[in-house]
Amino acid sequence: MPIIQVNMLQGRTTEQKRKLAAGITRAAVEALSVEPAQVRVLIHELGSEDFAVGGKTAAERGQTVKR
Repeated sequence: MPIIQVNMLQGRTTEQKRKLAAGITRAAVEALSVEPAQVRVLIHELGSEDFAVGGKTAAERGQTVKR
């Protein structure tokens, strides 16, 4: 049973997360020859102070999520 974790900044809509989970599931089914019910997708949302690139948080860089 594949378990796939996604880490991303907070702010996506429920619909965007559902589309992401469906797409990841389709890809896993095709690549791994498993049934959709076997695929687990875990989405972890991070606040803008919990994600940094180059030593600066997303908040410091003014990074926002496009909806």
